Amino acid sequence: MFIYPSSDATFSNHLTPLNQTWISPIPSAQAVTFSIVVPIFNEAATLRQCIENLMAIRSETLELDVHLINDGSTDSSSETAAELESEFEEIRVTNMPHNVGKGAAVRTGFEDVRGDYVAIQDADLEYDPRDLVGLLEPLINDEADVVFGSRFIDRPWSSMNWRQRIHCFGNRSLTWLSNLKTQLKLTDMETCYKVFRQDVVEQLKLDENRFAIEPQITSQISKLGVRVVERPISYHGRGYGEGKKIGIRDAFRAAYCILFRN
Repeated sequence: MFIYPSSDATFSNHLTPLNQTWISPIPSAQAVTFSIVVPIFNEAATLRQCIENLMAIRSETLELDVHLINDGSTDSSSETAAELESEFEEIRVTNMPHNVGKGAAVRTGFEDVRGDYVAIQDADLEYDPRDLVGLLEPLINDEADVVFGSRFIDRPWSSMNWRQRIHCFGNRSLTWLSNLKTQLKLTDMETCYKVFRQDVVEQLKLDENRFAIEPQITSQISKLGVRVVERPISYHGRGYGEGKKIGIRDAFRAAYCILFRN
């Protein structure tokens, strides 16, 4: 939620650049369809690259169903989304009449998921879509029903500067509070990368409009009694000057949601 690692920081093993050969680890005998919900609000600078990176994980055994939710963008994100929809048959676009928030966009996307598995992808370049394939493995192998991608596993505190440590502390505090309530043992509750079995998504009853959708999802997952695991992911944070939108009021709302909501 509030961590800002340097642009070259990774929290997992080094990933092959997208312009090099990369092979999906999905077993060849198990072709699956992967629905990915992408909330968009004024991400014209990164949207195309993000989606092209996402489309690069397709393989003979991994089909994508990508649902772009344009949440009332006022820049050229709408035009870019329309172009991407015309270029890729796997992409469909829903345009919200006005900006409501990431949570509302995610809920809209969840209403029409068509794949065996479901994930959320931010429309910036903070998360690497190749990590999504690794997060699918415990689901495909029937080892989990939900997989959280953690930015903090094996992330040394000593490698962060003072600002990164402040934001990391905020993240970890909310995760600790969430763990107290849910009895899960997560290291990164606020991560964007949560991957679900499709039937788990169908059971979620969400109503948060902004970033408190993350603790609400986590709380409801814990009450479903499904199997939850974490796996490390890479992360390349950006600052407010680069378009980051989450703020301190979202932290207070997240805490309220953890303590007093479902």
